[in-house]
Amino acid sequence: MSRHAGARLGRLQGDDRHMNLGAVQRIFGMLLMIFSLTMLPPVGISLLFDDHNWSPFADAFAIVLATGLLLWLPARHRRRELRLRDGFIIVALFWIVLGLAGAVPLVLTDRPVMTVTDAVFEAVSGFTTTGATTLVGLDDLPPSLLYYRQQIQWFGGIGIVVLAVALLPVLGVGGMQLLKAETPGPVKDAKLTPRITATAKALWLLYLVLTVACAGGYYAAGMSPFDAITHSFTTVSSGGYSTHDASLAHFDSVAVEIVAIAFMFAGGINFSLHFIAWRYRRIRDYGRDAEFRAYVGIIVAVTLLSTVILYAGEAFDGVATSLRRAAFTAVSVQTSTGYTTADFSLWPGALPVLLIFLSFVGGSAGSTAGGMKVVRWLLIARQGSREVLRLIHPRAELPVKLGGKPVRWQIVDAVWGFFAVYVTCFAVLMMMLLSTGENQVTAFSAIATCMNNLGPGLGEVSSNFTTISPAGKWICVMAMLLGRLEIFPMLVLLSPAFWRR
Repeated sequence: MSRHAGARLGRLQGDDRHMNLGAVQRIFGMLLMIFSLTMLPPVGISLLFDDHNWSPFADAFAIVLATGLLLWLPARHRRRELRLRDGFIIVALFWIVLGLAGAVPLVLTDRPVMTVTDAVFEAVSGFTTTGATTLVGLDDLPPSLLYYRQQIQWFGGIGIVVLAVALLPVLGVGGMQLLKAETPGPVKDAKLTPRITATAKALWLLYLVLTVACAGGYYAAGMSPFDAITHSFTTVSSGGYSTHDASLAHFDSVAVEIVAIAFMFAGGINFSLHFIAWRYRRIRDYGRDAEFRAYVGIIVAVTLLSTVILYAGEAFDGVATSLRRAAFTAVSVQTSTGYTTADFSLWPGALPVLLIFLSFVGGSAGSTAGGMKVVRWLLIARQGSREVLRLIHPRAELPVKLGGKPVRWQIVDAVWGFFAVYVTCFAVLMMMLLSTGENQVTAFSAIATCMNNLGPGLGEVSSNFTTISPAGKWICVMAMLLGRLEIFPMLVLLSPAFWRR
């Protein structure tokens, strides 16, 4: 290599260590301007239902649009390619700002009157698809506000950043770094299509098809068009917000519950698996996936165990009703949707705690579900089995396998690291919530449901978070953001090495 070529390579490597803050600001402004458009549908809903609640959304549209424009204008000519660390900054900070921007119409509305803390909690809970709420009396709230809550969960489900990635080429920006930072799960490098923008569009098309099918199923099951559309938003997204205080128990319909179970289950499956199976018309691809088999097995096992406990404890009349409640709740909890047809915190024995623990497992990697993801638990179980075999055969080469293929040790190490950091963050946040005066059961379940993006918990948060103190709600907001971005994209911003040039 010549001296000039070596010097040029050194300059390029040095440039790669620098963050493109101007480009980040430009993208941030564009994303906020795009997000401001989501304030317009609630205006139309308000005019359609004549609920006299359109002005908070119109004002919020103007505020968020202006903020995005002010960020974009000074940096509009910064068109350098994004680095990976730029993607982390945009994703992590945008989800924080998203919660603040999404809270604007909730602060401006007077039906109901909400504090800034409650509004931010509600918006972050929506965008992270947690489903925890500080609102009561949903049946009497304006349709425009109810629609808005459902809509933000739909956008948060697969990630509003992925939608922006699909649009970025039109705006002159590459998006691979954004998608790698946003896509959940331990393995992030596989692409469904050769072009990253096509991948993002494919995911959104699939997401939209599932949503339309879900809405049609709910309508056929007897829901009104408004309820069918809004509940389809929060079913496919594994969000769990409802337009009624009683959640899906309001409808008391087996048909509605069957539709909900089917699409909650679908939302908890890896969307890459959906895409491959549907693209090549091969349903057998689902059965070949080790994570999918484990996902189904866990739901079936928990459903059967819950049915036995409910029937033995005489919580409901008959085996059929016990099975109905158990199946719905098992799917709702594992997919972190959080819909309820019965208050599981009152169920007998250890069942309530078992269900909270189930939320730690969560759905598949690459799905809209929360939790630690099934594939991580699979890898931990396989490595545990390997360590036992090592005691018996200390000299044997025993790779960790998934789907019959060896898993790279870097991925196994990353999974162990994720578990360690997850447990540490959980313990710290729980101690912080305990310090605000909450009891142990409430603090444990509140942090568990927020980090796992579930929603309902035990104790004081079994139905809503209205009794949690303002400081406690901000702690829960941190838990929801950490859970939605799977810890590391948020924590990496706190690392001195990340900012070091």
